[in-house]
Amino acid sequence: VQLQASGGGLVQAGGSLRLSCAASGSTYSFNYMGWYRQAPGKQRELVATITRGGPNTYADSVKGRFTISRDNANNTMYLQMNSLKSEDTAVYYCKYVQYGGVYWGQGTQVTVSS
Repeated sequence: VQLQASGGGLVQAGGSLRLSCAASGSTYSFNYMGWYRQAPGKQRELVATITRGGPNTYADSVKGRFTISRDNANNTMYLQMNSLKSEDTAVYYCKYVQYGGVYWGQGTQVTVSS
């Protein structure tokens, strides 16, 4: 499985961005996809998850501002990020889990200027 993350960039505080994560290859049994982020000097943290048959989940810090979704036909996951804050600045990574494997995308930089 290969993951291609895109959509990052530089945005002013209060602005919006939409991240995409396209999965390709042997994606035969989706179980879980999620967005994580890592700011400089900090540990990678969970942002949002989408699970087959389960509810979407969000970190408290992004609830009400971020929305995770998935296009099943295209095996693509999205993260709509609104009302961005400077503390959202980080490299965002997507993760894909299916039976037999855990896969990570290459990361996309999100920079929010205050």
